[in-house]
This record gives sequence, C-alpha cells and structure tokens, in this order.
Amino acid sequence: MYSKKILEQLKKKKIDIGDTITVKTKDYTYEGLLMPRPTLGDSDVLVLKLNTGYNVGITAESFELVATTSAKVETEQTEEPKKKGDIAILGCGGTIASRVEYKTGAVYPSITPKELRTTFPELEKWPIHSKQVFSLFSDDMNAHHWKLIADEIEQEIKDGSAGVVIMHGTDTLTYTSSAVSFMLQNLPVPVIFVGSQRSSDRPSSENKMNLINSVFSATKNFGEVAVCMHASTNDDFCYLHRGTKVRKMHTSRRDAFESINTKPMFAVDYRTKKFEELSEHKKRNKGDLISKKKLNDNVALVYVHPSIKPEFISKLDSYDGVVLMGTGLGHVPTGVFEAKNVKGIYKPIKELIASDIPVVMSSQCITGRVCLRVYSNGRLLKEAGVIGDDADWTPETAFTKLCWALGQTKKMDEVRKLMETNIAGELTSRSILE
Repeated sequence: MYSKKILEQLKKKKIDIGDTITVKTKDYTYEGLLMPRPTLGDSDVLVLKLNTGYNVGITAESFELVATTSAKVETEQTEEPKKKGDIAILGCGGTIASRVEYKTGAVYPSITPKELRTTFPELEKWPIHSKQVFSLFSDDMNAHHWKLIADEIEQEIKDGSAGVVIMHGTDTLTYTSSAVSFMLQNLPVPVIFVGSQRSSDRPSSENKMNLINSVFSATKNFGEVAVCMHASTNDDFCYLHRGTKVRKMHTSRRDAFESINTKPMFAVDYRTKKFEELSEHKKRNKGDLISKKKLNDNVALVYVHPSIKPEFISKLDSYDGVVLMGTGLGHVPTGVFEAKNVKGIYKPIKELIASDIPVVMSSQCITGRVCLRVYSNGRLLKEAGVIGDDADWTPETAFTKLCWALGQTKKMDEVRKLMETNIAGELTSRSILE
C-alpha cells in the first residue's frame, strides 16, 4: 500500500492503479503505468512500469494523469464476481505472480490475478474472473496445496466456468499438474497451469505471453490438464504440454519445459489465433467430472546412486510407498554376481515389498522406458514385485501417481493395478521417434 499522503494525492488527481502517468523528479520526467506497491519499503515511492518493461521506484516531486485504464481494480481484493461461461484465473503465487520488493531487491509472490489483468489489458478480450487461492513459492507447496487447487478447480467447473487457468511457480509445477490430472478426470473444460521463468519487472519476462495464451487456450475444445509455457527463447508461440508428461529442463531459459516421451498437445499463439494440434488429446467431456482427490503423500522419492547404503533403504519402512529413480532402464545396485565390495540394495527392497510397501521404478534418464526384463538386476527387481516395468512416466509423475493411488487404496494388488493403468496419459503404449 502507498502512504496516506500519496493515496490522497492520487485520489485528488483521480489516478488509479493501472493508469498511465507522468512522474517528475528534480532532473527527469518519467512516463509509465502506475503499479501496486510492495508491503515493504518506502510507501512514498511510486512504482512505475516503464515502456521498456522495467519496473522502477521513483520519489516524485509531482505526478500527473496521462490516460486511464479500462480495467480498474481494488488491489486488496483477492476474488471478483464470477459468471457462467467465464474463464477462471486462479492465483497460487510463483514468478508469474511476483514483483520486486525494492528495499531488498528480492522477488516474491504477491501480485494478485486482478493486478495482472490491469497490467495486461489484452485479457479483456475474453470473459474472465479471478481469485487468489494462496500466494506461495511452489517449493513450499505439498499435497495439501494440490488438494486446495483441485477443490477450487472442481468448484469452478460446478459453477459453470468454461475453462480454468492456474498461475503457479515453475519449480514444482509438474508435480501439481500431474497430481491434479489424477484427482480430476473426465474434464468437461480445459485446465491449464501457467508459469513464468522471469518476473514481470524484467523486459525479458514471458509472463504476458504465457498467461494470455493460457486464457486463449482455455476457450478451446480439449478436456485435459495442460501446462502452457514458451516453446522457444523467442516470443513466437507457446506449447501446451500434457500435465503428466512435462518436465522442467532448464533452470532459467524461457523454453525450459518440454514434453517427455511424447509431443506437446498444441502450439498456441493468441495474436494469430493459432491453435495447432500436435498430438492426440481428449475433447471436452460431456459426462460427469470424476473427482478422486484423496492423496497419501507419505511417499519417498529416492535418487539411486553408487554407494547407496542398504540400511538407508531399510529405513524407508516408515513410508507407505517408495519411488526409486533408477539408473538406465531402471536399475539399482543388486550385487547379483556377489562380487567383493559390492553393497546391493536388492534385499531391503524385497523386504519393503514383502511388508506391503509398494516400490515403484522410474528412470534418471530424461527419455525412454523402464525395462526390468533385459539384465539380471532388473529381472530380480521385477520378480521381487517392483512396479514400473515398461513405464515411460517421469519421476515426478510416478511420485504423484503413487500418492494418488495410495489415497484410493492400501491393498498392494489394487495399488499395482492402478499404477499400471493409464489414467491421464502418463503411460503410452508406444515410444515415438524424435
């Protein structure tokens, strides 16, 4: 919030957040969009988005209105009225909903969906409403937050929203998108997760294109959970990736997200109305939404490595399920040849399974399938009951699916059946040639 003094001056000059203003200092005159300000810092400093795309804080000697925006907002509100047929925008934090706190220079998730709409008036092309569910860095999210997001999506569908867009941090976006894919099935509308690698104060931010393409895509005829992110380092178009088949592949590139073991579902550009189908997808479902939102997140995800200790695996008996990121085709040290100085973990894995703790295999390799039928160590794991032979899921999806499966049942044979059944496009029957 701005200081009382600044708010009184803004009111007197009939200036609102989102209006274009000129700000005069002793030496310069600046023009830009008046932005909401962070909670911390000097409340007398105006935050202005310049034409260059940069946000700056300015101590003004005076300021004047240049042009009003048609999208007036009350930034304190976290929810706005909804109408049947709207596209719902749900805010959950992350870089796409972040701004700079000028006192420390840190980026934090605080900007509401309505503030984003003020910044991006292009969104007014579509009937939308927005709600801030919570504001978190995605690294702080867990199964509790996945459930909250699924609850909000389900309510939006029941209230007649024509599509749902979820603004989310990129670091764990693929965990949430895959978890929601299992919790909400037979979708009658598109559910699209969207993020941004770079915050809105940076000219290189891709939040505008990603967000608007997400809303544009939410009007289309498909009924799956998708992730909308830049398709290249340029601002040319976005991909819609299936929520269970996407992975973040780079720490900072704008095209960090890729579809794994499949092609993206669509190539999208709202500016040219491009919505190009690239792979098979489900249409909007006219039947009833299937809601199975129970999760059991007492699941370990373990990266297998040389010198991994058998006693470490044994101590996983406090978990209800274990996902291993094996090497290659899904391998772990087994000591199958009984060679000296080899400490295999086959025995403790077998003991976990014998005690009704499902063990699921994924691979550290980026693409390809788990195959436990080629080498002796893999065959031992398959015989012991490890789940995942022939699976081409990502480790993140194997983890969230096991959380979901254990939320439906604790019976080992039923968990195995669920894990081996393609629920939301996470398992494919045929690998594609790149």
